[in-house]
Amino acid sequence: MKEDQGIVTGLIAGFYDVQTSTDTIRTRARGVFRKNNLKPAVGDHVKIQIDDQGTSYLVAVLPRQNLIGRPAVANVTQILLVMSAVQPDFSLQLLDRFLTYFSWKNISVSIFLSKRDLVSISDLDKIQKNLNYYQEVGYKVYYSKKEVASNLPNDIGSQQIWTLAGQSGAGKSTLINSLKSGLHQETGIISNSLNRGKHTTRTVNLFSLGKGYLADTPGFSAIDLTPIKINELCNYFIEFKRASKFCKFRGCQHLNEPKCRVKELVETGEIKKSRYDDYLLLRKEIENGKLPEYLK
Repeated sequence: MKEDQGIVTGLIAGFYDVQTSTDTIRTRARGVFRKNNLKPAVGDHVKIQIDDQGTSYLVAVLPRQNLIGRPAVANVTQILLVMSAVQPDFSLQLLDRFLTYFSWKNISVSIFLSKRDLVSISDLDKIQKNLNYYQEVGYKVYYSKKEVASNLPNDIGSQQIWTLAGQSGAGKSTLINSLKSGLHQETGIISNSLNRGKHTTRTVNLFSLGKGYLADTPGFSAIDLTPIKINELCNYFIEFKRASKFCKFRGCQHLNEPKCRVKELVETGEIKKSRYDDYLLLRKEIENGKLPEYLK
């Protein structure tokens, strides 16, 4: 009996592909996982055993850093968030939902604006001016596939897992096709009535890129933020968290408290008003404990 460790890079019909230091090994999970209601996920660091007949078994999942998505990806280091300029239309509200969700999960985010060639110069200028704000507060923004392709292999560190995310139809599969030669993910047609695409990626796989991995996911059509504790929500808006050190009251919620630094910066325009408005909307959503109708 031989033991080894590796990363789950794919799930195929009940089998798990595990990348070890020397090879990719197809394994089956031991029945103990079903018994303990634990399902290994792509991105999990696992232990495997290979018996004398050469049959491989996945026997243990090592502690996870995080678990996101459906189907899930474990141990995600960074999100490359794909936001389309059009089809589906660019939405600051949706962008703020994604950024809040991943901040809550303690995962860094870079933003890629797709389909910029499909909008007018004036509309693109408006979108880019909005995204300039996000760059200023700390989010890296890419505007072309060429820019992503030249930077990403250097950005992905050893054993890191970067994950593509974004609304259905935003262009994740098209982007991954341009990043990895030999991949031909099916791309989808946008539903005009819903202003969003159908999921075309139905499984999760990790692909070697840089010194680590890139994952493609079926996307996030509806992100549920209701499990967030309402008094912690403000901490997931990164510029609010920085400014809150100068609020008069510790634990300030930036609502009606006197000498609130966040509200002062909203008034002066240093904090984008749409960000603050979205913060208030998300507070209501969490208070109500349910997703808004348009996201269901």
